[in-house]
Amino acid sequence: MILIISPAKKLDFKTPPVTEKYSMPEFLPESEIIMNKLKKLKPVWISKLMGISASLGQVNFERFQNWHLPFTNENAKQAVLAFNGDVYQGLNAETLKEGQFEFIQKHLRILSGLYGVLRPLDLMQPYRLEMGTQFPVGRKKDLYQFWKAKITMKINDEISATGSEYLINLASNEYYKSIDVKKIKAKIITPQFKDLSNGEYKMISFFAKKARGLMVRFIVENKITNPDELTAFHTEGYIFNPRLSEENTPVFTREN
Repeated sequence: MILIISPAKKLDFKTPPVTEKYSMPEFLPESEIIMNKLKKLKPVWISKLMGISASLGQVNFERFQNWHLPFTNENAKQAVLAFNGDVYQGLNAETLKEGQFEFIQKHLRILSGLYGVLRPLDLMQPYRLEMGTQFPVGRKKDLYQFWKAKITMKINDEISATGSEYLINLASNEYYKSIDVKKIKAKIITPQFKDLSNGEYKMISFFAKKARGLMVRFIVENKITNPDELTAFHTEGYIFNPRLSEENTPVFTREN
C-alpha cells in the first residue's frame, strides 16, 4: 500500500542527515518552472501571497533566490529529514534504521506545492509554498490545477508498482484535494485521530498531525501492507474505536 502525508512549514537543514542514501524528485522540471516565477516576487509580495509576516517574507525571498539545480547531498537534504513539523516529529525519521528507510522509501509519498510528489529520500532545497496558495502558473489558475493530473498519475503508478489495492490517506485536506480521487485505482483509507474534549471526541489539529506521523512510524516499524492491521495501532494513548469508525475511515481515540 501507499501512504500519503503533507509537507511541513517548519524545516531543519542544520542537522546532518542520518543516512547517506538519497534520490531525486521526479518533477524537478515542473518545480523549476514554479520557482522561476517565485524568484520574481519581492518580499512584500511573498508576504501578501502567503499571508505571512514581513520577516518570513524576507526569509522565503532568500530561499527562492538561493534555490538552484542540480541538487546534491551538499546543497539539499532528504525530504523526510528536512521537514520538521508535527507530523514529522511523530514519525521521528532520524531514528529509523537502514532497512526501515528502504521500506518507507517504497511506501511513503509526501505531497508538495513545489515538488508535486516526494519520496522520503528525495533531495529538496528549502521552500515554503502551500498547495492552497492562489498562485497561477502558466495557464493554470492555481497549484491544484497545475499538479492534480501529475500527482494523480504518479500515485497510481506507485500503487501499481507495489501491487497494492490501498492508498492510506494521512494528508491534510489541503493536500488531499491535490489528488483526483475519482481516478485513483485503489481503495482509499483515511484514518482519523480524535481526543476527548468537553465530553466528546474531537479532531484537534495539533494532536491529529502528530498522530498521523505516529501512524506512519507504526506502519514502518511493523512493515504493514494490509490496512486491516492498522487497527492494532496503540500509541501515545490512541486506540482503535470501532463504534466511531466506518469501513474506509478507521477512527482512533484517546481519553487525555
